[in-house]
Amino acid sequence: MDFEDLHSAKFTLLDDLVTDWSSMLTKLKTLEKDAKDGLQGKALKANWAGYNATVSREFIIKSAGEFGDAHTQATSIHNILRDTRDELKTQQRLLKEAIERGRGKNLSVTPSGGGFTVRENPDKKAPNGQTDVDDLCRELQGILDKATESDTSGSEALKALVDLKDYGFSDAKYKDRDTADAALKEAEALAKIAKKNPEDLTVKEFDLLNAGLKKYANDDLFAEHFATNLGGKGTLDFWADLNQPMINPELTRERRDQMADLQKNLGLTLATASQSDTVAMETWKRDVVAFADKPLEKNGGMPFGGQVMSNLMRWGDYDDRFLNDYGNKLVEAEKKLTNNGAHVAWQPMGMDPDLNHTGTDSGWDPMTGYFKALANSPDAATDFFNGTFLTNDEDHDFTEDANNNGKQERRTLSNFDYFFEERDWPRDFDKEGEESIAGRNNLAMALEAATTGHPAGEMPNQYTEPHNEGQARLMSDLVASVSDDPTRLTDHAYMSDSVGQITSEYLPDINRALADDPHGNTDKLFPLAGTQAQLEHKDVTALLVTVGQSPDGNAAVEVGQKAYMASLMDYHLNPDLPADQRYPHSPEETVQAIARSSGEVSGSLAIGMQEAVLGPAGKEAKEFSDSVAQQKNAWSGAIGTGVGVGVSFIATPVGGAVAGGVAGTVSSMVLEHIFQQSETDVLTEASKEASGLWEKNRDLSAEHGQMAAINAAKAHDLPYQNQVADWVLQGRNDGFNDAATNAQRMADHLTTEVPAA
Repeated sequence: MDFEDLHSAKFTLLDDLVTDWSSMLTKLKTLEKDAKDGLQGKALKANWAGYNATVSREFIIKSAGEFGDAHTQATSIHNILRDTRDELKTQQRLLKEAIERGRGKNLSVTPSGGGFTVRENPDKKAPNGQTDVDDLCRELQGILDKATESDTSGSEALKALVDLKDYGFSDAKYKDRDTADAALKEAEALAKIAKKNPEDLTVKEFDLLNAGLKKYANDDLFAEHFATNLGGKGTLDFWADLNQPMINPELTRERRDQMADLQKNLGLTLATASQSDTVAMETWKRDVVAFADKPLEKNGGMPFGGQVMSNLMRWGDYDDRFLNDYGNKLVEAEKKLTNNGAHVAWQPMGMDPDLNHTGTDSGWDPMTGYFKALANSPDAATDFFNGTFLTNDEDHDFTEDANNNGKQERRTLSNFDYFFEERDWPRDFDKEGEESIAGRNNLAMALEAATTGHPAGEMPNQYTEPHNEGQARLMSDLVASVSDDPTRLTDHAYMSDSVGQITSEYLPDINRALADDPHGNTDKLFPLAGTQAQLEHKDVTALLVTVGQSPDGNAAVEVGQKAYMASLMDYHLNPDLPADQRYPHSPEETVQAIARSSGEVSGSLAIGMQEAVLGPAGKEAKEFSDSVAQQKNAWSGAIGTGVGVGVSFIATPVGGAVAGGVAGTVSSMVLEHIFQQSETDVLTEASKEASGLWEKNRDLSAEHGQMAAINAAKAHDLPYQNQVADWVLQGRNDGFNDAATNAQRMADHLTTEVPAA
């Protein structure tokens, strides 16, 4: 900064700017509150249907969120401007005070070519002569240097903050200028460490890098600056080189146990960086995508860039467009290395370096880490699995009798078809030497995100959107695929927890499918927002029996169905339900219809449970009780806040406001009773004889349905409170008979012992 610029600076305009931004904050805070309480609140409570349920609702909620981001970004801008102004004012004051002190020592200061000159007065010398001149020069230069640093760092922080997003606003929040400046400087310092040759990396530098990435992993400015300073290719080279055997024996010996932490912290940082829209970050993304299907080394060989990057994708929320571009490149590599799916690829050999340090797998198969990334990014997952892997025009061996004429023809495979049904998976091992399940397990979690619209392992909430066309289509494919070959799930039972959660969130669609009612009023009996998954009754039966064989899958669907059934009872027994939404039958027929459908779901699950306990798998009935008990934690946020159908959100068994405000209470009472029963392990005694599990589940279904109907009738003070239990019993009987009959028809296909109807 020039001497004269600081000395003569007038801060009126900067003062006005800070004041204006302060006023802007007050206005944006009001807009944020109005958008959240008004726009977003009304959107969450509205009874959406059709196109509006998936598109308009989502747009309004996201638009409302932009006001919050605008307020956050404006706060950061205001804080940086305020701090920079205050520091410049302080340096100007110090400059003038130093000049005045110099004048007292007979020293004069004059501007000179952007800088300054200090001289003794010609008529009177300074007390210490040249020493006083030199001391004042150093003091003035130090002040100018600090002012320059304040001005430069403030400018850089503001530019970096504004550049993060091309459209909309960033949610990056900085309490002051120094915080933002420190993030940028730390990013440069740590990127410099990561650029070193791995053999030269010291233990101290490793620790600095690991600690810094952990501290700043969620900091937008740091993450973007670190990634772009390191570069796309540099990022891949860093992780690949660091994992080369014996590249740095001391580091390997001293920090082997911290490699998993570094992998996670680096992955989280890159996920944050990927959300940035800066020009430099777009270049980083293009470079990473370009190397996904190519060797990193010029002379070829493994690893490919995708093998490296996928292991850094196991944590965090990566940008959707980047994930889709990257996934398309991985598909190209998969097709090339497998000859369009004809054989296995990515098979790790004994001498290959471990690119993954979680202990679940070696990291050599890039799809394993990529599927974990998709599990955290629902929209990208939906797009990926609906994408095309092979067309019928390409040279491959996957055929089908599409026209039912006995002639096999090449089929078109989606990414779902290939990875769920056809892929020849590479064999890998975990840290215990057991065969790794990570690849298919992560695939199941990615499918959970892709079909439900929320990250795997989470429960839906009031912000979860109704299922869109892509999600519903994928659900239809999944159900048909499991029905076509149940071993796709039973041979990999660890996938059933995700498939069970998926099933529980499509219970309206499933109950509609069980009704076999193309022209009746089933759509009103099981109201549904968004796009309905097109499911066949026989396929749903096969899915329920198959998922029912897994304790986790069984529990997810059974608990979900009981909550859904209880909410349906309240919804349809509510006398205030608008006439155009009402199921046009008597209360008795309505209760029986709900209990019948719920009974068929529970009965089909019970058949699966019976097969698991009494069949070759030999599972313990206690495993199923324990899994139900564990569901309590997952549902803790939903119980009492409204589960099941509601006026605003009726696409899944969970979420949204509830008609009359009663359904949350009805459902919570039923679920609390179920969880209490699971703690007493009511299934253990029943499992000792062939028919015991079937009968016990049949009894429990009646008990839970009667409890729901009685409490719903009481809540609305209905005159037939002493009759609803009998109505439920009849519906339950029909439902369990339906389950036995339909499963019996498929018994050979399901290789399952079915109780007599």
